[in-house]
Amino acid sequence: MSDEINGTGERFAIGISFGNSSSSIARINPEGKAEVIANEEGDRQIPSILSYIGGEQYHGTQAKAQLIRNPSNTVAYFRDYLGKDFKSIDPTPCHNSAHPIQSDSTVAFSIRDTESETPNTVTVSEITTRHLLRLKQSASDFLGREVNAAVVTVPTDFNDAQREALTAAAKAAGLDILQLIHEPVAAALAYDARPEAVVTDKLIVVADLGGTRSDVAVIACRGGMYTILATAHDYELGGSTLDQIIIDHFAKEFIKKHKTDPRENARGLAKLKMEGEATRKALSLGTNATLSIESLTDGIDYGSTINRTRYELLSSKVFAQFTGLIEQVIKKAELDVLDIDEVIFSGGVSHTPKIAQLARNLFPEKTRILAPSTLASAINPSELSARGAAIQASLIQEFETEDIEQSIHPMVTATPHLSKAIGVEFTSGDAVEFLPLLNTETALPARRVAQYSVPAEGGDVLIRVCEGSREIKVTKPEPKPKEEKSKAEDDEDDSDFDSDEEEEDIREIVWKTEQPIAELAVKGVKAKGKVELMIHINADLGLQITAREVGGQSAVRGAVESP
Repeated sequence: MSDEINGTGERFAIGISFGNSSSSIARINPEGKAEVIANEEGDRQIPSILSYIGGEQYHGTQAKAQLIRNPSNTVAYFRDYLGKDFKSIDPTPCHNSAHPIQSDSTVAFSIRDTESETPNTVTVSEITTRHLLRLKQSASDFLGREVNAAVVTVPTDFNDAQREALTAAAKAAGLDILQLIHEPVAAALAYDARPEAVVTDKLIVVADLGGTRSDVAVIACRGGMYTILATAHDYELGGSTLDQIIIDHFAKEFIKKHKTDPRENARGLAKLKMEGEATRKALSLGTNATLSIESLTDGIDYGSTINRTRYELLSSKVFAQFTGLIEQVIKKAELDVLDIDEVIFSGGVSHTPKIAQLARNLFPEKTRILAPSTLASAINPSELSARGAAIQASLIQEFETEDIEQSIHPMVTATPHLSKAIGVEFTSGDAVEFLPLLNTETALPARRVAQYSVPAEGGDVLIRVCEGSREIKVTKPEPKPKEEKSKAEDDEDDSDFDSDEEEEDIREIVWKTEQPIAELAVKGVKAKGKVELMIHINADLGLQITAREVGGQSAVRGAVESP
């Protein structure tokens, strides 16, 4: 086993976010907080790129610089090819680097990775092993101990073949993969594991906006357990889409001045791509950015500036695509924006202020938008997945391998869930109110305890436990009464300008009772007292219910058999 590498048999695990554009490594520090580890160059977001010159291997930022000088021996954007058949891949992201080729139906690259002038065929699995080995070495050097295990994040659409290929590649790099966790779950865990966080039942949207693709997921968090309700993916929408807008903008400026298109020259295009990405990142932090390229094409130096307002105007359609993907996944989960409690922005493109601002306009005010531009305490979106993986690694690294395998077995993780909410119905006069106690998508078995105030006069209290469902109620606002104006005021008004604005419909979530499950009566409750209700639901939907007066000695118990 790889956990014997350091000679003691002790497992030392880290969290790895293995991205298509960049990767991160993280570890829980002595204070118990997740921190992202820097590599030898001081980078915490390490480009997932390998490059070879004269048999010497370059990695990360150093390899990325070779996309201009040595693209044919530089391998980039390879993660999504892992474990896939060659005929099923889209090679578009690799047009500016080593191009994927077919090797025994799998994906490979023809590169000169030795001192020989003859190129070698290197499979994507071998490239992945080399990449993970460099990440492992960086973490070991930083921590001063041999890292031999990891929890690695993967997209929600990674299939079994891709998972197996990643596990095998990691093993070849001397890494024992303890668990593969989904990127959106890792992002949610990074927030919920903070000391000040309070774990509550909530619905979360995680928007992972990366360099070459975007993935959005709706997650139900119930009692600290995460269930993915729906996912949406766009493999052509990401930072590179926004970079292309900046590239085209500056290319048009260059054409006006010099009557030649720098995009038609391979090296000129590579330089524009590199600087275009840097410009986009600069505009996420400041209001202006300067692009300067030495010898862009035909020996001509080029420099120009762009401000954030201009950039946002040019990119408005792409920004709308990002928010459209979020709306799409909520609809796919058969939910409404009113249902969402939190929106977590993850991935490098999430630093763009305009995207978070558009999301703020999309959701109601009660929804928390967790992004740098909308919340000062937001975690760096580029670090979320790695932090979540490190937290999970710290939780399970002491477990035996067999225990880990049993705990993540489909028979355990594919637990039954509630399809309808269960709550308490209160009747006051003619009004009936349903308060949910266990929401839909709660993993079973589950247990909840709640306290409710009784009528001021006290007495006997009847509690009805019911199934409930929610619906969106739409009401039109009452028109504002028009104030009478004098004739002189009417004459002063501009007849061509209509000052009356149409008010939007008011939308709210309304709960209604579906069917009763049980009734319990707590007798002789004191005036202004409270009643405590505890519900336990088995995996087979059987219920045990206990009700008592807070501070009282006796309790009323009931049981409902599974349907």
